[in-house]
Amino acid sequence: MLLSMSHEKNSPFLSALTQDIHVLPDFYGNRRDRCIWIRSSRSNHTRCGRVDHAHVGPLVSELRPLFGPAQPPTPLHQPAAATMFRGSSASVFLGVDVGTGSARAGIFDQKGKLLGSASSPIQIWKEKDCIEQSSTDIWHAVCAAVKSACSLANVAPEDVAGLGFTATCSLVAVDADGSPVSVSWSGDTRRNIIVWMDHRAVNQAERINASNSPVLQYCGGGVSPEMQAPKLLWVKENLQESWSMVCRWMDLSDWLAYRATGDDTRSLCTTVCKWTYLGHAHMEQWKESDSRDMEACGWDNVFWEEIGLGDLVEGNCAKIGRSVAFPGHPLGSGLTATAAKELGLLPGTPVGTPLIDAHAGGVGVMESIPDGEFKADLPDEEAICHRMVLVCGTSTCHMAVSKNKLFVPGVWGPFWSAMVPEFWLTEGGQSATGALLDYITENHVAAPLLSKRASSQSISIYELLNKMLLSMSHEKNSPFLSALTQDIHVLPDFHGNRSPMADPKSKGVIYGLTLDTSEKHLALLYLATIQGIAYGTRHIVEHCNAHGHKDAL
Repeated sequence: MLLSMSHEKNSPFLSALTQDIHVLPDFYGNRRDRCIWIRSSRSNHTRCGRVDHAHVGPLVSELRPLFGPAQPPTPLHQPAAATMFRGSSASVFLGVDVGTGSARAGIFDQKGKLLGSASSPIQIWKEKDCIEQSSTDIWHAVCAAVKSACSLANVAPEDVAGLGFTATCSLVAVDADGSPVSVSWSGDTRRNIIVWMDHRAVNQAERINASNSPVLQYCGGGVSPEMQAPKLLWVKENLQESWSMVCRWMDLSDWLAYRATGDDTRSLCTTVCKWTYLGHAHMEQWKESDSRDMEACGWDNVFWEEIGLGDLVEGNCAKIGRSVAFPGHPLGSGLTATAAKELGLLPGTPVGTPLIDAHAGGVGVMESIPDGEFKADLPDEEAICHRMVLVCGTSTCHMAVSKNKLFVPGVWGPFWSAMVPEFWLTEGGQSATGALLDYITENHVAAPLLSKRASSQSISIYELLNKMLLSMSHEKNSPFLSALTQDIHVLPDFHGNRSPMADPKSKGVIYGLTLDTSEKHLALLYLATIQGIAYGTRHIVEHCNAHGHKDAL
């Protein structure tokens, strides 16, 4: 395989294949050293080399106060399951959320109580840095989840007063008829979505950032390959036939709303956060026209022309969004007859302009802290500027808002009105958190046996690991749980560093490996991974606070 891989890459010699991954082989010790597994980065902040306690100790001592004698958090990513709540009343609301691995539907009453929920898995294709999905498959999953949720909640179609969509910020390609257009090397027309976490467009992102366009200051100083402009440029440069066929490029949540209503209006949330749409320009027109549904005025045509995508601004930016509306604004005439039949609902059911999934979670948490629990001495508009919301799943998004725009290098934003209306949003993030916990646990040699033990107890592998760690802590009379990992540490940048280093090429590190393959070793590695993720969050919080945010956690 290695010889074949070397030939494929036209590598001058075999060892060049591992330029980004290195192993220090002290799994059984070398004086005081431990093994370090480095998927090395070309960035300055992660270097390959020998690490011993003298180097790691000061860092650990500085970060250790983060962890007290508390139980490890429950896993950041767990499969969704159906939940039953009987006896709903009329006038309920339906929320649909499409994540990385499943579509979920929830039924809520007018007070926000969950009456019923269901989920349906969605397909995903992964090949190196290319990660793709199918809009057809996702729509089928949405329909299945909606029907199941309504059935479980005992809700009739006429009871549903409104519908809202959220989804990952993935890129959807469709032609003039709304049919899928392939964005895959394979040419498979089912695969018409470039998933949010796809990193095929790293080089395109670097070239866009070299333009030094003023637009980039509203993206933390530069676009990420997880944003849409680099992905669009990649398709244009690599899949010319597909590029010529696409009539609409859409964020996934916008496509869901379009599929449901036939209305091509885009969300201010999606366009501002992932497409470089300038929300503050939109604000100026909105205040002048007093309209929440208007011709898009926040596109910077010069930017798109400079980066080689000038054709996207033709026809008043029809391919990327001619009309942009605030989240929640009603779309078209509600559900079309076709969509209503597929969803098991009534034609004309109102549908709101959507949000990105994390941002919908941000609204829910930011606006729902009980009175008296936080900054009670401040007015609401000021109090929410002292909060940070963490929305956790495959990745983690760190959301903070402010009344004034704050430019935080390496952190996305400031985005006007992209989450909380008329507030500026700063959006930090870690590209792999739940996904990293899955990766660490699933690829350990002890994982199969541990999974069987968890199944026999009707609990998740994470719940079992949490129990094991508490038991290990008691056995060692440890003053607090985090002391268990004094010899094992994880740098969690396994899918790059989104914030605050803004380095998609950054790699993950595991320090402290030995020849131990036991279940207890997996438990320690799991805990060290959680701690590494927490350290990354601390880095983001401190960086945001240093650039103007106020007690953002």
